[in-house]
Amino acid sequence: MKSRSLILLKNLLRSTSGINVLRYEKDSKKKNRVIGGYAGVFVLYAMLMAYCILTVIGYKQIGIAEASVVMCGVLISVTTFIFTFLKTNGYLFAFKDYDMLMALPFKPSEVAGTKFLYMYFKNLPWVISISLSMMIGYMITVKATFYVFMMWIILSLLLPVIPMIIASAIGALIAAAGSKFRHKQLIQIILTFAVIFLAFASRFIIESIFKENKVADVLTQMSATTGLISKYVVTVSWFNKAISETDILAALLLAVSSVLLFILVFSIVGRSYRKINSSLMAGTSKKNFKMTSQKKMSLINTIAYKEFKRFTGSTLYITNMGTGEVLTLIATIALLFVDPDVIIEGLTNGAPLTKAMLMPSIPFIIYFLVGMMPTTAASVSLEGKNWWIIKSLPINMKDVILGKVAFNMYLSLPFMVIATIVMSIRFRVGMISTILFLILGIALCGFSSLLGMVMNLAHPSFEWENEIDVIKKGASVGLYMLINMTLTCILVVAVVPLAGLIGSVNISCIMILFFALLDFICYKLIVNKKL
Repeated sequence: MKSRSLILLKNLLRSTSGINVLRYEKDSKKKNRVIGGYAGVFVLYAMLMAYCILTVIGYKQIGIAEASVVMCGVLISVTTFIFTFLKTNGYLFAFKDYDMLMALPFKPSEVAGTKFLYMYFKNLPWVISISLSMMIGYMITVKATFYVFMMWIILSLLLPVIPMIIASAIGALIAAAGSKFRHKQLIQIILTFAVIFLAFASRFIIESIFKENKVADVLTQMSATTGLISKYVVTVSWFNKAISETDILAALLLAVSSVLLFILVFSIVGRSYRKINSSLMAGTSKKNFKMTSQKKMSLINTIAYKEFKRFTGSTLYITNMGTGEVLTLIATIALLFVDPDVIIEGLTNGAPLTKAMLMPSIPFIIYFLVGMMPTTAASVSLEGKNWWIIKSLPINMKDVILGKVAFNMYLSLPFMVIATIVMSIRFRVGMISTILFLILGIALCGFSSLLGMVMNLAHPSFEWENEIDVIKKGASVGLYMLINMTLTCILVVAVVPLAGLIGSVNISCIMILFFALLDFICYKLIVNKKL
């Protein structure tokens, strides 16, 4: 049984890692795409490691270097929990090769367990990036022993197991609950968004718990926070005790509980694994179907509507590409009832920033959410092995591409417009500036849609077995995030002092011209691309 599971795990990892392309593919373009994807992901890992090292150095500067152990445990646990939860429906359940895989001589519990281990190994690079960087910083600042070095490495590899199991169990419950309803897709989307936003809000919930009477002493607050986390989050507590107090018992508890919980959960999941997957993958039909007149639309709008149906028909697609829009809506509603100064103080931890200072950056603050991840970064790749069918149709391929761009514009623009109007009213922005913010917002949404398509056309991936490989791990998605987020963060910070020098209206006009130029360049790259 163990050898069969290892064979299955080995094949899963090889088929989705790009190793086979590098080893056997003769087309240099395909090899370069894989190498480019690895390079983009490596940059993300390097940025994460730099952040972790700076965090440890910062802890040392304020005298709480020991808190690095707890923070390492928290980062690993939260990261693996979120990543696993988002991948559960698509990796663990309702995966593309389900019928073929279940026809092989494997028990359902073996398939479920192997799929979990597959997710574990996919999360491992993030775990190693966090663990090694924070361990190096900890060794430098605290000068720990060789025992700490070995224990840190071993336990950091075990630490993700229980959070991943919990995330998988929650995903299984959501999948099982949703599979019993006719509108199971909607139920799963709502439940998934609920867990995602709870994870996003956890930082502010934790801070509100430990922030009594708005204590200004950051050192005391952080010490209390990390102390309570290590006390009540049992896995982080064991990790902290094993390293900080050289507690062998805590290390054994973490190791043994991880293995036992894994066996227990997947023996239970295995019993209803076929039933859950069959329910999730079964289609439903309306009994009151009526034939109506057909509507005529342009080719671009037809492709946009087709993309809309794909978007709303996939829990994974909508929860990954639609998170920014939903966060924008939540933030907009919050602004209607909460004073902006209170929100600014909460987000900046009391930094001396005011509404007037942040006003020029309103379009970029909104775009930070709306442009988080466009559908265009993956929409071409999602066609998969059916791409040849579209190419063989008697239609202009550029219209197909522009239709996919149009859908992302239809998706993002309403959220951008509503958020811009509400923020402008709450920040008491003048009419001229509000109009300029709306124009700039349109240019920004266009840039997001077009840049995502440029990246996807440059790095398409049609030979995938699971849409997660495209939506979450595609080279085009990673490169878009790197370029877009870096540019957005720079502009959010830069426009504030620039507006003070040349005026808010002038900086808005300059940004409109700048992004209009970027939109034109991206558009030309798309239409001149040989498809």
